[in-house]
Amino acid sequence: MDSRVTLLKEFYGGLPADRVKVETYEHGFPFLDQLLMSGVALEYGEIAAAGLLHKFKLSGVTEEAMDALLLSHIGKTRNVCLYFGEKVNSLFCYNLDNNHKTNNTELIPEMQCTVTLLRDILIGLGCEPLVIASGRGYHLWCRLEAPVDNQQLYEFMLRTMARAFLGLHQQGYDHNKIKANFYPDPRAHNTVSLRLFGSDHAKNKVFSRILSRDGLLDEDASWNAFEHHLREKTISIVAFHDAYASLLASI
Repeated sequence: MDSRVTLLKEFYGGLPADRVKVETYEHGFPFLDQLLMSGVALEYGEIAAAGLLHKFKLSGVTEEAMDALLLSHIGKTRNVCLYFGEKVNSLFCYNLDNNHKTNNTELIPEMQCTVTLLRDILIGLGCEPLVIASGRGYHLWCRLEAPVDNQQLYEFMLRTMARAFLGLHQQGYDHNKIKANFYPDPRAHNTVSLRLFGSDHAKNKVFSRILSRDGLLDEDASWNAFEHHLREKTISIVAFHDAYASLLASI
């Protein structure tokens, strides 16, 4: 087994592994026969025009099938996206995107400021995130040592994002230029999935590089940073609850 697949399975091990969304340019009945191996079921498919990305939601995914999908993910032939648990999760993620209507693939100054502010806020609370470039924005992943109720996770993200937007406003930027979504979202646990680290972005074909204090890391350094975060930056439940209590007391 490729060591990168092992790392992905460990890092995202708190998410349900029996269902997955696959993004790919592949299509056709022979492809579906390959995709639906080992009893995997197709819940839906979004088939786009020629040359565009197709999306397939699969359920009943076995460990063997997941291993094969993750190999294709790191091989950059398909993107694997996972869903969040219905009630509790040990991972949560801020999805920050450019909210421009005309060019939503551009990294705008407001985005750079927001991700810096939010990272600093989370570090100050003892909940350091893993920041991954995602096309027009960033995903900030926090990994907990044990599951926490989804509503509490959502409120934590909402309050920390409010702090970041306040800081953005104080620096003279417009927070309306940033679109922020929080996962798990108690309203959409089974309809929204997020792409895993370790592949190319579907649209711009750029690897999901990790953002360090000094800038974006290259692919090899990103994998090293991913493993380091897994080993050294997983958040204890005590630290999370202390951070949550601090937010409740101040906002």
